[in-house]
Amino acid sequence: MKNQNTSAELNMDRLGRHFSAQLSMATPGLPHDISERLRVARQRAMAERKPVMQLGFARKTGVQSNGTLTASGDEGLNLWSILASALPLLALVVGLTAIQWIQQDSRTNELAAIDSALLTDELPPDAYADAGFVQFLKQGLSDSAKND
Repeated sequence: MKNQNTSAELNMDRLGRHFSAQLSMATPGLPHDISERLRVARQRAMAERKPVMQLGFARKTGVQSNGTLTASGDEGLNLWSILASALPLLALVVGLTAIQWIQQDSRTNELAAIDSALLTDELPPDAYADAGFVQFLKQGLSDSAKND
């Protein structure tokens, strides 16, 4: 990583020198006072240039040969960011578990209601298994629907 930062710093220095040389080559046609102000401004800019290694952003980025910046893979994941990213997954698991529990409880209550109806009814449970009785119930339901 340090070699990459050093390489990026050298590339940036090379690029700065190239631009400085281009500006210096373009100044001979300018009046003397303007060219001197430009020269002084370039020298002041080079003197005030911050080293790349002191910048936090520069340590995490690099300049590729095509001039694009690339960031390092370190996103600064700490305990809180890991917990914050795991929170939606935890909420999903808790929600799905709650849904399954509610549905299972509902099915159990339905089966218990059917069992209690069968046990408290006057008919024996074998009557419900009889095909004729099922037909009788269907006719009784359709007759009651017609009368309504």
